[in-house]
Amino acid sequence: MKAEASRDTTGADERPEVTEPVVVPLLEPADGVPAVVATPAALEATIAAFAAGTGPVAVDAERASGYRYGQRTYLVQLRREDAGTALIDPIALPDLSALSDALVGVEWVLHAASQDLPGLAEQGMHPSRVFDTELAARLLGMERVGLAAVVADTLGLGLAKEHSAVDWSTRPLPAEWLRYAALDVEVLVEVRQVLAERLAVSGKAEWARQEFEAVRTAPPAAPRAEPWRRVSGLHNVRDRRRLAVVRELYATRDRNARERDISPGRVLPDAAIVAAAQALPRTVGQLVALPPFAGKGTRRRAALWQSAIDRAVALPDDELPSARGPATDGPPPARVWADRDPAAARRLAAARALVADLSREHTVPVENLVQPDLLRRLCWSPPRPADEAGIAAAMTAGGARAWQVELLAGRLATELADS
Repeated sequence: MKAEASRDTTGADERPEVTEPVVVPLLEPADGVPAVVATPAALEATIAAFAAGTGPVAVDAERASGYRYGQRTYLVQLRREDAGTALIDPIALPDLSALSDALVGVEWVLHAASQDLPGLAEQGMHPSRVFDTELAARLLGMERVGLAAVVADTLGLGLAKEHSAVDWSTRPLPAEWLRYAALDVEVLVEVRQVLAERLAVSGKAEWARQEFEAVRTAPPAAPRAEPWRRVSGLHNVRDRRRLAVVRELYATRDRNARERDISPGRVLPDAAIVAAAQALPRTVGQLVALPPFAGKGTRRRAALWQSAIDRAVALPDDELPSARGPATDGPPPARVWADRDPAAARRLAAARALVADLSREHTVPVENLVQPDLLRRLCWSPPRPADEAGIAAAMTAGGARAWQVELLAGRLATELADS
């Protein structure tokens, strides 16, 4: 239970007494920081220990986002009752399927599971059941859902996060980083117990079970049709020729980053790509005169970037990218609905108001009640008939969980019929 202390704030303004939670810093793992598991023999001993453990297993994974290319896992942390904590190096031991097999049927407790499960799957780790403490916190309407905030709210413990954005590909890993990593799973199972009790009391335990299963079984994300269109600042690039420069620089950067195993943003910032597209330099000298290309590393590869620009400039018109972006099967941006389909705009306004009301009633964020894209699709092109059964079928086909369908289908059918 979270400890609390009282602070007397009454005075001349006669304000009522306010209680503030006492947060006790969590500084050391109870069993100390274990040695990193990096050999087959050590892994075999870890598997035996965790197979003999009891209860759920806390699991976490560390990546090197912003430093390395992709989302590879560089450290796997686990903790289980009667097994202790394990810190495993998946670079030295890339196949952890035997560990996963030893935990078949055991519930895995993760925070923001959707971030860690894809990388863990690359190591051969696949949970049978999941409890996601971040998702649970969202369903409970907690204002802050980061791990440190949830640990403080549920257990009254302060979890340091100063090493959350470090380069976990570093070898050997510093002792302070390993301590941080061990603490990330130190009390995760206890947090799970508190959140599970709150979910049961609030009548949301089944909602959470369905959400956890959806995360566990989610397929890999489909690759984007034109990922270069996510370059920050692209809205400042207007014509197709300049868009072609962005596309070519993005592709060249991505190849270079992959070859060097460096985060693309460290190879060439988005700001440099946009600046080059706007300026259309014709020589390396003109390119490096642009402020975003003034850095030593960027200047060193200036010829590579200028070659990409030259290729884009030389493209025939029929090979230039569309100014509108790739065609999709989804509705247009909501901002144009009022002009293109006023009835759909009215349906969307009514549906959003309904979902906002339900969000307040159940203290669940709007985006966790229904996926925004699914709501837009329902309002732009309602099923026929747009009755409760039709809406329910469309929601299910769009990936909504049973609890969401039960909560929303009938109400949405009424709103869409009246709009």
